[in-house]
Amino acid sequence: MGLPSLHSLDQAQGSRIWLATEATDMRCGFDRLAERVKAVLCQEPLSGHLFVFRSRRGDRLKILVWDRDGFVLWYKRLEAGVFKLPRAGEGTRSVELRASELAMILDGIDVSKLKRVPRYERGARSKRINPINHENKEKIMA
Repeated sequence: MGLPSLHSLDQAQGSRIWLATEATDMRCGFDRLAERVKAVLCQEPLSGHLFVFRSRRGDRLKILVWDRDGFVLWYKRLEAGVFKLPRAGEGTRSVELRASELAMILDGIDVSKLKRVPRYERGARSKRINPINHENKEKIMA
């Protein structure tokens, strides 16, 4: 089974995607990553949300998700290059991603160089940190 596609990510209604901003030991398996979800991300690992962890070098990603009756763990190692992840503010332990942003990261696109046109978003997701040009959000909205 390969990494999740954009279609499968979008089908996970109500699921959110959290990227841990600190590097994670890629030797961690299901249980240690679930503990990191609780301790570092302050989230519930059984929530059905996707939790993305990166290696220190940035060439590996693990995605942990609870799927009805057990954990699923996706693991990708690049043969060359690194994943270009969004920058987070100092002291920020996690960043919420959209399914499209995660798909772009997995496909080798540097999401920090993209410009998002501001649009209306209803509900709790409108209060999330936007990793694409989130530092310019106040300028755009003014």
